[in-house]
Amino acid sequence: MLESCQNAQERWGGVHLLIDRWLQERHQLIRHFKILSDAPIAPGDNPEALLQFCESLVDYVSAGHFEIYEQLLSEALAFGDERGVELAHRLYPRIQAITEEALAFNDLCDKGKARGTCLTQELKRLGQCLHERFELEDCLIEVLHNAHREQDIEPAESATI
Repeated sequence: MLESCQNAQERWGGVHLLIDRWLQERHQLIRHFKILSDAPIAPGDNPEALLQFCESLVDYVSAGHFEIYEQLLSEALAFGDERGVELAHRLYPRIQAITEEALAFNDLCDKGKARGTCLTQELKRLGQCLHERFELEDCLIEVLHNAHREQDIEPAESATI
């Protein structure tokens, strides 16, 4: 998971400050995930690490929905990129479903309902979901960025979300 994060950063680093910051947040999220998942104790027995992970998780998924996706879609619309818009509409529902799983995990931890093996299993499942989400996000960024980076024309002035 960490390697794919580094590869994405190498591909798109410097492209846009917002995406760079978001990829840094992803790196932090993965680092916190690894601390929890590699620990010899259950995640619930390491409350400080669990809190840091949950904070990173919520920050990351929120930035995606309230900053990054909106900007990428706006860019696609501005450039009249039907392929990018169609891709976004295909990927967003799955990304949204993963966001809901991430927020449910955060709520589970926040309410102290999960302990021991249960939380370990939930963390593992969340890790698989996050890996899928990162791949979907990378696809979206690559298609939208590559399509617009190489265009010499100005975006359509009348395009809106």
